[in-house]
Amino acid sequence: LLVSPYFVPGSEGVAWLRELAARGVKVRVLTNSYLANDVGPVHAGYSSYREDLLRAGVEIQELKPGAELKSEARRGGSSGSSLHAKTYMVDARRLYVGSFNLDPRSVRLNTEMGIVLESETLCASVRERLLARLPDIAYAVERDPDTGALAWTTREDGREVRYESEPGMGLVDSFRQWLLRILPAEEQL
Repeated sequence: LLVSPYFVPGSEGVAWLRELAARGVKVRVLTNSYLANDVGPVHAGYSSYREDLLRAGVEIQELKPGAELKSEARRGGSSGSSLHAKTYMVDARRLYVGSFNLDPRSVRLNTEMGIVLESETLCASVRERLLARLPDIAYAVERDPDTGALAWTTREDGREVRYESEPGMGLVDSFRQWLLRILPAEEQL
């Protein structure tokens, strides 16, 4: 279970996650949706890997704008609806909480910190609470089995809602995101 607001896995990260999924490991990622992300270039960097991740068997959830995650909610900054927590859970025993995003900038440029806790009880609590809320606070990104097109599914007012295009992204936004994806700037994200 990976929770990272700025999630740009790169080809190496996709290969690693693909390998985990191929071994039968259930891999889930929660990151910001386009509307919840306060850094457009980061969303462009992430979205270029989205289809490869889905094909690899990785489950992707994107935080909806305005979603409240309590302890995981962003404090201060430009957007109160953006995910800010960086939490990674491994084997239902180890939980990392800190400042490390899964993006090239955190790997190569920033000085990041965090703690690793070994507690099955804490991991179970975090996992159960987060997974129970995902249908209400996030879009599940999926590939349509017939067309291969992406779709975003969420729960609104107690009923399932499905979007056939990225929520909140109009033509101008789509063009900007396309332009950002073709720029050679991934190492700076």
